[in-house]
Amino acid sequence: MTPVWYHVRDLDAARTFYKEKLGFAETFVDGEGEWSNLERNGMEIGLAQGEPQEDGGVAHVDVPDVKAAAEELRQAGVEVGVVFELHGEMRLLDVYDPDGNRLQFAQELSPG
Repeated sequence: MTPVWYHVRDLDAARTFYKEKLGFAETFVDGEGEWSNLERNGMEIGLAQGEPQEDGGVAHVDVPDVKAAAEELRQAGVEVGVVFELHGEMRLLDVYDPDGNRLQFAQELSPG
């Protein structure tokens, strides 16, 4: 799978944020310390030192309970949007890293 790439102003701080606040596991760190790969539930992201891009990709991360994730992230001081439900099929939550990069947490809902 090709990772979604995010540019971050402080790579070390971003790595810590993604691991400790968002639950990603780091799978690789560049020996020069200029980029890192992380993974959560099959979604791979890459972090690179640089100026964040407004029109970058958006990582889609499956979570078991979007509402619980939203509350947990808010309590941890993470910027999140509102939980949005699509026709009883899926719940979505926009999550923002400290550089303003957007991820989307998603929960598939059982029919019925």
